[in-house]
Amino acid sequence: MILYRHEPFTDFSREENRLAFEKGLQLVKSYLGREYPLIIDGERILTEDKIVSINPANKDEIIGYVSKANKELAEMAMNSSLKAFETWKKTNPETRADVLLKAAAIVRRRKHEFSALLVKEAGKPWNEADADTAEAIDFMEYYGRQMLEIKDGKRVKSRFGEFNRYDYIPLGVSVVISPWNFALAIMAGTTVAAMVTGNTVLLKPASTTPIIAAKFVEVLEEAGMPKGVVNYIPGSGAEVGDYLVDHPKTRFISFTGSREVGTRIYERASKVNAGQIWLKRVIAEMGGKDTIVVDKEADLELAAESIVRSAFGFSGQKCSACSRAVIVEDVYDQVLDRAVELTRNLTIGDTTNQNHFMGPVNDQNAYNKIMKYIEIGKQEGKLMVGGKGDDSKGYFIKPTIFADLDPEARIMKEEIFGPVVAFAKAKDFKEAIEIANNTEYGLTGAVITKNREHLEFAREEFHVGNLYFNRGCTGAIVGYQPFGGFNMSGTDSKAGGPDYLLLHMQAKTTSEML
Repeated sequence: MILYRHEPFTDFSREENRLAFEKGLQLVKSYLGREYPLIIDGERILTEDKIVSINPANKDEIIGYVSKANKELAEMAMNSSLKAFETWKKTNPETRADVLLKAAAIVRRRKHEFSALLVKEAGKPWNEADADTAEAIDFMEYYGRQMLEIKDGKRVKSRFGEFNRYDYIPLGVSVVISPWNFALAIMAGTTVAAMVTGNTVLLKPASTTPIIAAKFVEVLEEAGMPKGVVNYIPGSGAEVGDYLVDHPKTRFISFTGSREVGTRIYERASKVNAGQIWLKRVIAEMGGKDTIVVDKEADLELAAESIVRSAFGFSGQKCSACSRAVIVEDVYDQVLDRAVELTRNLTIGDTTNQNHFMGPVNDQNAYNKIMKYIEIGKQEGKLMVGGKGDDSKGYFIKPTIFADLDPEARIMKEEIFGPVVAFAKAKDFKEAIEIANNTEYGLTGAVITKNREHLEFAREEFHVGNLYFNRGCTGAIVGYQPFGGFNMSGTDSKAGGPDYLLLHMQAKTTSEML
C-alpha cells in the first residue's frame, strides 16, 4: 500500500494564513489582463479570436484573454497527441507518476496563488477556493501513487507448463472537457488521471475559467511533462468539442458538466465514424438533484446547519449541493425555521473579501436560469427567504429557501445549479426516502438521524452514489469518499477512488507456454 494523506485545508483564523492569501490575491492582480496562447505540441499559438475571461463578481474586471481554438487547430492538436502517445505510452509508469508528484509539489508551493485565481476567475469564497486547490493536489498525489500500485497489473493463475500475465495498458488520445465549478480540482484530476495512465490529452476547459487551466498546464510542463502529452485547446463546445468527440482517432472522452451536454456527448461518442476501429469510452459526471433527509430523531441544529451549508456553499454551484430538504412532519417546522434563520445571517458579495460566505454565480446565463427557477418556485411553494438577484455589477443571487413543495414540483425535480433549496414534508422516514429517490439523478444525499435502523434502511434504499450520514451532502475527499453518481448523474466513475485509473486503461492477457 502506497501511503497517502489528503492536503489539509488552510486555517484562515490564523493571521499569517490570511496575510499569505492576501499576498496571493495581489500576485494574481499583478497579471490580470494578460493574453494566454493555445499550447499545442509544446508550442504557443496566439489566435485573433479570443475568449474573454471576466470576474463574475465584477463584470468590468477582465482576468485575461485566451486564444480560441478552431477545427484546424484541434486537428493539429490531435496529430500532436497521436505522435506523443507513441512515446508516452512506453514511458516508465514511475516516470509518469513522478511528473504528477512534482506538479503537486509545485501547486502546493503556489497554493494561495491558485486559490486566489479561483476567487477572481470563478468567484469562489476563500475557503471554497482553498478546498478546490487542495483537492487538485490530492488528485495528483493520489493518482500518482495509485499508478505505482497498478503498474504491474494483477496476478492471475498459471497452470503447469505456462505463465500468464494480466497487464493494464493505455487507451490512446483522450478528450478532457472540464467544468467551471471546480475549475482547478476537476480539470486537474481528469487531466492527470488520463495522463499518468499513459494516455495523451486534448484539454478543453470551460470557457468561463480557461486561465486556471492555462496556469495548470504550465505547471505540468515545469514538472517535466513532455511536449504534446497535454495539448491546451480552449474553444467552442459546438465547434471544437463536437469535432473532437466525433473524431475517429479519439479513444475516450472524460466529461464533467450538465446532463444535457453529457447525454449529447454520450450519444455522439457511440457512433462509429469512418476510420474508427474501436468503441469510444465515455467517463461522465453530469450533475444531481441532491436531498438531505431529516427524521424526528435527528439533531435538529446539525440538520439545519448541514442543509444551509450544503445548499449555499459556492452559491449552490456544486453537482453535490443540497437542493432538496425532505423533513419528517414531526420536526419540519423547527428545521425549516432554523434553516431560514441561518440563511438570513449569510453574507454575500465580492469574494476577495474573506468575510463573504457567498459570492456570485458563474455568468449571465447561469444568473438568468436561476432567476427563472426562482419565479417558478414562487408559483410552486412558499418563499421563505431570498428570491432576489442583482446583476448590475456582478451576478449575485441571494440564498433562497422555498417551503411546502409538492414532491412533483419542478424545483423539486429539475437541477437548478444555484443557491435555491426546496423544503418538502414527509409523513414518515420511509416516505422521505421515497421522495428523495423521486428524481432521474442519483449523485449525493444525506440522512440526519440518531436512529440506527433508519440509517441502515437508507444505506440499502437511498439510491445515490455518495451517501452521507449525520453531515452535509457536499465535500467528498479524494481517497476517502470516491465520488460519482447513479442514473443521470453519470457513469458512476468514482473519481478519487481505487478503480478510477482503470477506466483510462485496457487489460491485456498474455499467456506463454513454457
